[in-house]
Amino acid sequence: MAKIACIFPGQGSQYVGMGKELFATGWGQEVLTTGQRVLGEELIRILLEGPEEELKKTTYTQPAILLTSMAAWRGLQEAGIRPDYLAGHSLGEYSAYTAAGSISLEEALRVVRRRGELMQAAVPEGQGAMAAILGLENAKVEEACRQAREEGGWIVGPANYNSPGQVVISGETDGVQKACHYAKELGAKRALPLAVSGPFHSPLMAEAGKELRQVLAAVAWQDPNVPVIANIDAQEVREGSMIVESLVRQVSGAVLWEQSIRLLGEQGVDTFIELGPGKVLTGLVKKILPGATLINVEDSSSLGKATCIFKGE
Repeated sequence: MAKIACIFPGQGSQYVGMGKELFATGWGQEVLTTGQRVLGEELIRILLEGPEEELKKTTYTQPAILLTSMAAWRGLQEAGIRPDYLAGHSLGEYSAYTAAGSISLEEALRVVRRRGELMQAAVPEGQGAMAAILGLENAKVEEACRQAREEGGWIVGPANYNSPGQVVISGETDGVQKACHYAKELGAKRALPLAVSGPFHSPLMAEAGKELRQVLAAVAWQDPNVPVIANIDAQEVREGSMIVESLVRQVSGAVLWEQSIRLLGEQGVDTFIELGPGKVLTGLVKKILPGATLINVEDSSSLGKATCIFKGE
């Protein structure tokens, strides 16, 4: 029997006004009200009205995306659609645990806001960078990073294994630049610097991880009521006791997204619903599992289409 996975986007998918239509519904208003209470009116105003430069700040982006994803999740629940698995990309993993009932929305917003603050402050501006390596197999991207580390002693390595031929690297600015150079020598089609505020998912985030552990440990994590696939090892999380360590490691470790989606495919998942802003993740799934059915829910229209698909209309 066909299985469904709901997947939740991470930082970079945001846009001003995301979720506006969903927040206007009855259940969406409940989500928004929780957001207003926890995050304050200013963040909600930036989410809905901008400016974009403010929304791009990690401390605003992370809770804003979580809030939008949860509005989409509530819409899916109202439509009676129940997934067999949940997964999220980086920040999106927090959305997955919230959807799975492991943490309340209120607690998740507080945790994610603090996570954003810690990640923003972990490395002085200009000292860290990220870049997307396109058209090069994973082993060769790892080799390019190794060569850069050996040449200059820089910290640099893979941060996101997104899909075949798309790996994001992260680390010290000079190390990332040098690894991009070696990646091109090894046959990469492109090496694109990313407009991010820090070297996420690199060892440079280790200190942020230590401080985040204290924040996460204060939460009474519940066992997920739907299995969640963890970024750090692409394995199922079925117990609340596993969550803190997994999320601490995630801050400074690579996101194994391609591996996570392949695992879901092996478990019989053939339908993926992206809940939240944009279609970044469904685009990646299409490259990993070309035959999968792909749906996104980010506004009233896309929620209506999703509902019709599952009702067979």
